[in-house]
Amino acid sequence: MNPDELQELKELVEFLKENKIGEFDLERGELKVRIKFAAEQGSAGAAPMDLAQLGRLLAAAPSSAGLSALSPANAAAAPEAGSGSGAASATPEAAEEVGLHTVKSPIVGTFYESSSPGSPPFVKPGDQVELGQVLGIIEAMKLMNEIESDAAGEVVQRIVGNGQPVEYGQALFTIRPK
Repeated sequence: MNPDELQELKELVEFLKENKIGEFDLERGELKVRIKFAAEQGSAGAAPMDLAQLGRLLAAAPSSAGLSALSPANAAAAPEAGSGSGAASATPEAAEEVGLHTVKSPIVGTFYESSSPGSPPFVKPGDQVELGQVLGIIEAMKLMNEIESDAAGEVVQRIVGNGQPVEYGQALFTIRPK
């Protein structure tokens, strides 16, 4: 490990501590690092924006090629922090039970609810959508990919936050079909 990589790792550890992220896995080529902090009593955990900030921090690192995102265990643990998204993360499973359709991410990237920061969102809960209507955008490798509805009906919930990193197959919206 060269001095630059060591310094980057130290900065990452400080970032994880500041944002109370309990576990983190890093893989870069043959280098594998697992960071796990002892849980503090009453610790709130990281909010989704903190994870988005972490994603931008790691993406900006010059040697981040081959860097893996949060492991599924860590990504699932972070929303349980009571930030409001914890309940939303359980919703896709419940949605399938009550006949709601879940729109899932076709790619890995960053979700945006509108075409530009000042613009209104493409859709919001309660809106009626048609098959093929744009629900949001996912930025992947500097390309903006429109996410279209694969069902017609009423938008019940937007599960991900604006600017939040998303994984392939992650639930984005629930729709009550017509």
